Amino acid sequence: MAVTIITGSGAGIGAAVARRVAAPGQAIMLHGQGADEAGLARLQAVAGECRQAGAEVGFHSGDLARAGTAAELVEAARKAFGRVDALVHAAGFADRRSFRDLPRDGLERSLAVMPAAFHELASAALPDLLQSAQARVVAISSFVAHRFVPGGTFPASAAAKAALEALVKCLAIELAATAGTANVVVPGYTRKDEGRLGSLDPAAWQRAAAANPQGRLAEPDDIAAATRFLLSAEARHVTGAVLPVDGGLTLM
Repeated sequence: MAVTIITGSGAGIGAAVARRVAAPGQAIMLHGQGADEAGLARLQAVAGECRQAGAEVGFHSGDLARAGTAAELVEAARKAFGRVDALVHAAGFADRRSFRDLPRDGLERSLAVMPAAFHELASAALPDLLQSAQARVVAISSFVAHRFVPGGTFPASAAAKAALEALVKCLAIELAATAGTANVVVPGYTRKDEGRLGSLDPAAWQRAAAANPQGRLAEPDDIAAATRFLLSAEARHVTGAVLPVDGGLTLM
């Protein structure tokens, strides 16, 4: 049985990854912020879908911006399943405030939820990962760390995702000696769950789709499919990679 922790799994890409991973012989510890009843209900619904697919499932909620939450998540997985074999850090959010308008606390929250929480999560799980025969780590980054155009920058999110990518590459070196892997998936503009718009209004989403060389938004499952491959045995010789899944957006 492989044990995987997936952050940000109450919706969007994280939930899609959970559905892809869920199968007999898999154990999954889901994480969501759980800040309100609706968020907790979404997380519980994803857990139910994963159980129906045959996986053993637990879930844990908490704000990853708070120091200690990520380590608590690892301990919850160990308590439920005995160990941790894989991590998927999908938690994050887009902050579109300009460089001029971005306050320090806004930047600090992005850094806390994305790279700092990832570092805490992976550090807490590292003893297990170094002993696992199937250690896999995948972090979900974003095109905003690679594409800078007038009217389309996300300074806080870009800085956080760039730092996240650097941490993953450092972790890849430390896991390599025991055949573990650590990789990054870089989505482009990705369709939100129904009723959720993220940082863009409907017109902006239409413009984003039109600007993509493929002429469409990514679906969360497009990202999940690439992530599932990187978690698999077939990807055992892929590590430290930064894989764009963006329909060619970062080619422009």
